[in-house]
Amino acid sequence: MPEVIAGIAIPDTDLVREATSLVRDVADDTIFNHSRRVFLWGALKSAARGREVDLELAYVGGLFHDLGLTSAYATKDRRFELDGAEAARTFLLEHGRSEQDSRNVWLAIALHTTPEVPLHLAPEVAVVTLGVETDVLGLDLGEITEQQRTEVVAAHPRPDFKNRILQAFYHGMADRPDTTFGTMNDDVLAHFDPSFQRKDFVEIIQNNAWPE
Repeated sequence: MPEVIAGIAIPDTDLVREATSLVRDVADDTIFNHSRRVFLWGALKSAARGREVDLELAYVGGLFHDLGLTSAYATKDRRFELDGAEAARTFLLEHGRSEQDSRNVWLAIALHTTPEVPLHLAPEVAVVTLGVETDVLGLDLGEITEQQRTEVVAAHPRPDFKNRILQAFYHGMADRPDTTFGTMNDDVLAHFDPSFQRKDFVEIIQNNAWPE
């Protein structure tokens, strides 16, 4: 019998159970509970906006979106979003999902820190951004009822979440600062590390190798 939280039935499939087990094994409570909430908020908002979503794909997108912040999946030379995206794509292909389905979840995770763009793509891409924007930024909370919020947070609590997720972001990116260029992630490094030097897009253009 599927688990139901705030009216959202979590798919009762081997794929979902294995995804849950994988993330539970490598992520702490902050990342795990956040990832489950991202799935639930995204599913609730998608429903409120009349967008049909494959909940199995949405679940993997939500659960895997921050895997790149964990020591088990973090690399040293690429954006953390890509670490999770690659892990999700491989996982889905190994579980028999199509290349297109796997690619959509890859995009959902790879683009989840890129504002606006994912919302114009497939529902399985948009759903992760909708969930992340809700849980981290508190955007459009009015689309989720007070009762739904209560039920989701009861299942997956948010103790000191704002501070804890910022620390998770920082520790997941501190040793690969160059990968944050062109993203909002450099705001995190600049906040916690006074020695961090942002790359300036304008200066890169002005000082590049093209002669004038």
